[in-house]
Amino acid sequence: MTTSWTTRSETAADLTRIREVNLAAFPTAHEADLVEALRDDPEAWIPGLSWVAEAPDGSIAGFALLTRCHVDGAPALALGPCAVRPEHQRRGAGSAAIRAALAAAREQGENLVLVLGHAEYYPRFGFTPASGRSIRPPFEVEDKYMMALVFDPTRPVPAGTIRYPAAFGV
Repeated sequence: MTTSWTTRSETAADLTRIREVNLAAFPTAHEADLVEALRDDPEAWIPGLSWVAEAPDGSIAGFALLTRCHVDGAPALALGPCAVRPEHQRRGAGSAAIRAALAAAREQGENLVLVLGHAEYYPRFGFTPASGRSIRPPFEVEDKYMMALVFDPTRPVPAGTIRYPAAFGV
């Protein structure tokens, strides 16, 4: 079944529904709480980089968030949490929200996005192993799961250790 998703940046009216999407998509409240903690962190939160995918009935089916992180002091973005309501999974809602968030980041002049996630999923957006750019997380993880996306390779890309917002707890 093909669904037409409408993507847009979050509004204040969406906050409860975004929490509900995260609670439905994950087994615990960790990701929903993380989104709220990031939203409350003025050093992490970037207006216009929290995106939803709406189903035709206007309900929020998917969600993608980009927040500020750093690579050895240089600004970058962290993708996640990303969530899709179970009844909409594998129908493109998550991809739509992620593509919209990445497009907004590019339009805002960002150049580097990092994600810790499924090695089979994120390459469809252009992510490659971060180690190829000498970028590493501050914790041990198998190389294929820590990925980077560079929008403009002619611009400088920092190398080094990722520093996540405090809400991530790493």
